[in-house]
Amino acid sequence: MMCRMAGCRSCGSTVEARFRFCPWCAAPLRSKLVEFFAPHPAIEGDAAKALRVSRYAATEDRTAHVRFSIWSDGTAEAAVSLSEEEAARLAGFVAPAPAHRRGLLEELRDSLRL
Repeated sequence: MMCRMAGCRSCGSTVEARFRFCPWCAAPLRSKLVEFFAPHPAIEGDAAKALRVSRYAATEDRTAHVRFSIWSDGTAEAAVSLSEEEAARLAGFVAPAPAHRRGLLEELRDSLRL
């Protein structure tokens, strides 16, 4: 199987076409990246819907942003664009909560109880 190769517009390195970001400089290789997310299987009313997230890289005539759209039966029902800062805030909000980590005092107290 033969891989197509492309050049990174940022650093000029040769990169396989399957990559979304340059492995050498991390620059986006496409001006628009798209991912679809399936609905929760236990929520019956959402079965025919999907969340489409598009990340747009900055160009001469467009600022970088992330666009969220709700799709139902092949049609976008609603969409909103967020700045990179708001998209990062959203990512932090939906990320799993970190597991409780014991504090130093708790660990010292337990280690002294031999």
